Amino acid sequence: MTSFEISLYYFYFVVMIGAAIYFFILSRQPKSVPLYEYVIAMMITSWSGVAYLSISLGQGFIELPEKTIFFARYLDWVVSTPLLLLSLALTAMHYEVKKNKVLIASIVAADVFMILTGLIADFSPDSLKYIWYSLGMIALVIILLITWIPLKKIADRHEHLSKHYKRVALYLTIFWVMYPTAWILGASGIGVTQGLVDTLAFVILPIFSKVGFGLLDLHGLRKLKTK
Repeated sequence: MTSFEISLYYFYFVVMIGAAIYFFILSRQPKSVPLYEYVIAMMITSWSGVAYLSISLGQGFIELPEKTIFFARYLDWVVSTPLLLLSLALTAMHYEVKKNKVLIASIVAADVFMILTGLIADFSPDSLKYIWYSLGMIALVIILLITWIPLKKIADRHEHLSKHYKRVALYLTIFWVMYPTAWILGASGIGVTQGLVDTLAFVILPIFSKVGFGLLDLHGLRKLKTK
């Protein structure tokens, strides 16, 4: 890695920790938003920042002859992305006294499956890599189906919540599609984008998907009326 790429990872760490602090400050006046929503947002950003810090310190990656595998990204994703989907599911169930644990477990399990198949794909030779990538894409389809059918149906029971849910679900969906696109185009996939471009993609995307989602979701929930 170049010194500029290392600096980008340090920058990412600072942004994520700064966001976690901001979400903590928001939680001091939670309004109608349950405290666990703030805790989840803090966990997402703080863990993601720490995971990427390991890359800055030269510990979060393995250099192979043909490519560098950033396993710290997967350590980040396997924790932070299920939490993002948990947050999305809890937003859909904001007014529900009894949360649908089956839906939550299903969307989280599908996401963990997608991340782990991506990790296996990164370590696999080209002859097998796309098998694991395809399995991950099947899991992504399941995630999107749960997001836009049963969870949306729950949110649609309440007009203002429905509008907010569709907004944050669309926001997250866009990034959920952009991640595997960046992966397949990058060094882990066909190698169209490598080096600095690859680094920029996996620094910018999570900032918007994690910090951006947290800001959009929490501020939107804070504006909803208490039922």
